[in-house]
Amino acid sequence: MRLILMGTGPFAVPSFQGLREQGHDVVAVVTRPEVPSANAKRPTPSSPVRSWAESCSLTVTSPASINSGESIDWLQSLQADLLVVCDYGQILSSECLSVSRLGGINLHGSLLPRHRGAAPVQWSILSGDQNAGVSIIHMTPGLDAGPVIVQESTPIAPNENAFQLESRLSTLGTKATLHAVDLLQTWNHASAGSIGLPQDKSQATKAPRLHKADGALAADSPLRYLDRQIRGLYPWPGCYGNLIFPNGQSLRVIVHEARPLPIDIAPLPDSLKRGWDIGSLIYGEKAKQLQTHLTIPEEVSLGLVAIDGLLLLKSLQPAGKKQMTADEFLRGYSRMEWIRLAPLVEQNGLLTRMKLLEPAT
Repeated sequence: MRLILMGTGPFAVPSFQGLREQGHDVVAVVTRPEVPSANAKRPTPSSPVRSWAESCSLTVTSPASINSGESIDWLQSLQADLLVVCDYGQILSSECLSVSRLGGINLHGSLLPRHRGAAPVQWSILSGDQNAGVSIIHMTPGLDAGPVIVQESTPIAPNENAFQLESRLSTLGTKATLHAVDLLQTWNHASAGSIGLPQDKSQATKAPRLHKADGALAADSPLRYLDRQIRGLYPWPGCYGNLIFPNGQSLRVIVHEARPLPIDIAPLPDSLKRGWDIGSLIYGEKAKQLQTHLTIPEEVSLGLVAIDGLLLLKSLQPAGKKQMTADEFLRGYSRMEWIRLAPLVEQNGLLTRMKLLEPAT
């Protein structure tokens, strides 16, 4: 078929490449306009889809609005059979969808109708879902609201972060996209009517775009939320906090990797309970004693006290320095009598949204 591909981010590239390898005629590739680099000395980064398309010598365009009259006239002139959309960034109007014989399909990184929006993979982890997946919908002007043609599911691994899950789902999406295009190629809409299963609107949830402020860590949260927050926001926007020291200084750190360790402190000896305040960091001799007392198989080097246990900090990055392990971090700070995570000045609204989306148990 004659295809117009619309996408920008890396999630779309494997599926677009799969369609090209399957022998379809890619008549054009449409991406979002590039945003100039904030650093004048650095060149504007090219989007993954643009880089892929140019490497394949395909026609690439980046209209400010895909729904403008000029854009629609150009799309119509291509006489495409189908629009294939993934991680594009603009909602297509009814007029835009009508430029191709079979309309458009969209590859979305969630099990629709759950997690409609710009960050479905991240919200699958943030919400505590056991499974993630991809959905191919026959597009309507609504946000991720069309009937589902193909859907594929996969379990979310306990320690999997958003970067790892997105990579797996992009591969899963290739299979789903090729299957959906095959179905549409033999679909007779005049006699068969609509294709796909309508979504249950009552089960729809939102997966809004994430912001830097969403990464602020609050130690007075349950471990499961801290764990999901760190995994769900990796690598962007990332999770961070300000550590404070006895000398009054503070240090901003980004937490790249952590592990939850639920602990009931009631049976612990008084020597270990002292200093067990929410937001305190456990390290050095106290961490060794804790590991011995509880016979924890995993090494406890640096832990953040939360309301129901310890968040073991595995990889962190102090401001202005490289990413390092907990042991590397402690070489410079283990002599401190105490270290605490500063409380948030304002409550992080992300936690409220996570609670609302958490599956019922």
